[in-house]
Amino acid sequence: MTVKRKVPMRKCVGCGEMKPKKELIRILKTEDGTFTLDATGKKNGRGAYMCLSAECFHKAVKGRGLERSFRQEIPAEVYEILEKEMNEIGEG
Repeated sequence: MTVKRKVPMRKCVGCGEMKPKKELIRILKTEDGTFTLDATGKKNGRGAYMCLSAECFHKAVKGRGLERSFRQEIPAEVYEILEKEMNEIGEG
């Protein structure tokens, strides 16, 4: 008898679709208030999930999805850094 494991689902802050956790990238807010990408999904801190596509990133910026998830204003510099990191992961 095989056991079916439940696949953890998360909602993308850009497009709003529910997708398996492994298909999404986690954006992390650490305890010291910095934002970074968490490729492993295991680092400590508050996280929000997003599809690894430029389209979803731009929807999240325009629709303020990340700001809602973290309940705070996010500076433009943070978005620029996150976009660079996403591009590096997408190429790799």
